[in-house]
Amino acid sequence: MLDKVVADIKSLKIQGSQSVAEAAMRAWVKARNKKEAYRKLYAARPTEPFLRNVLDYLMKHDDADALWEKFAVDKQEIIKLGAGKIRNDMIVYTHCHSSSVNRILVEAKKQKKKFNVHATETRPFFQGRITARQLSEAKISVTLFIDSAARLALKDADIMMIGADAITADGYVINKIGSELMATVAKNYGVPVYVCTHSWKFDPKTVFEFEEEIEQRSVKEIWSNPPRGVKISNYAFEKVHPDLITGIISEIGVMKPENFVSEVEKKNAWMFG
Repeated sequence: MLDKVVADIKSLKIQGSQSVAEAAMRAWVKARNKKEAYRKLYAARPTEPFLRNVLDYLMKHDDADALWEKFAVDKQEIIKLGAGKIRNDMIVYTHCHSSSVNRILVEAKKQKKKFNVHATETRPFFQGRITARQLSEAKISVTLFIDSAARLALKDADIMMIGADAITADGYVINKIGSELMATVAKNYGVPVYVCTHSWKFDPKTVFEFEEEIEQRSVKEIWSNPPRGVKISNYAFEKVHPDLITGIISEIGVMKPENFVSEVEKKNAWMFG
């Protein structure tokens, strides 16, 4: 099971920070050799501090049951806080696929709020289609835009909600490529930008001036046989400047990036031990 989970994480068969971390937890629990499982899972994806924080916690405390319970409670708190930001007749814009954002929108729908969602497709793997499909199945009105039509998707929006793969000590949010572009467009139109995420996406290594690695994936994902001399850039993620972020919605509250970082450091001393 361990090697299959590692392969599925690397190939994006398992995607989304929370899904990756939860799959890693299950694999670690079932593994006989915990140190080997830790090593293999830790190296499965470079830009995944949630995965690393979960594995570090398990190695230090060996209490997966407590972690499952915590995450279940935390998930509901994020959903509650996020759904509170959705009002009737809103247009909500989102980029890529975030399980946290989708759960928030589904909850807002359950609360009988009427709103529309604009989503961008998110090349090269089209994770935006996952978002659109799931929202459609929940009977939420959703329009899918190609990435280069993001201005059209955002110009009439009332709020932008995205997930996060990592958050650094200086308040930068690392999310799917295109996220800062979309946040910049949002700022130009006066659209507030909220990042919906678990606080364990924070990367404690960045406190000590280690740079969060931005994953580059195979050029073949973009163009399987490019002409000679054509270089391909395939960064999977990018940094979103904290000045573009209205607030981070997590289980510890809704906070500005700088306040979020300070609060995470207070509540998670074990990350720095």
